[in-house]
Amino acid sequence: MEISANSIKELREKSGAGVMDCRSALVECQGDLAKASELLKERGIAKAAKKAERVTASGLIEAYVHTGGRVAAMVELNCETDFVARTDEFKKLAHDIAMQIAAMNPVFVTSEQVPDGFNIPEGEIVCLMEQSFIKDPSKTIKDLITDGIARIGENIRVSRFNRFEIGIYPE
Repeated sequence: MEISANSIKELREKSGAGVMDCRSALVECQGDLAKASELLKERGIAKAAKKAERVTASGLIEAYVHTGGRVAAMVELNCETDFVARTDEFKKLAHDIAMQIAAMNPVFVTSEQVPDGFNIPEGEIVCLMEQSFIKDPSKTIKDLITDGIARIGENIRVSRFNRFEIGIYPE
């Protein structure tokens, strides 16, 4: 089956995957963009799972201050190498996560960190990784990081974060 360059380009823009990965997914799915996109997503999840145990000793700290200066957040986002930590894609991911923290006020990074007996308010998601991404509610922060792992090729994790708001003090 002949796959057009436009189809490959469209899938690449949508998924962020490499050209050859997009082409092979389109060939495998007989040119169906939706199926190829789903296949690339599954492959990305598999890649992320393989990399999950790798040490993330590099990274960066990103700060976001919301307009007006009344709310701010800082996040430590880790990766495997300093080279990746300096890329624009990694910096954008860190910025988006810091913005998410400022907007959604999570309490924990993952559900494993929630202590026994912690009172979670009704309907509130207190774990960053489970929250819907503010820029694309169809994705969670975990999905966002998984996509980043698949595109960048290194393990990525949020180590810690802090949120600041004028007039609100921690207990």
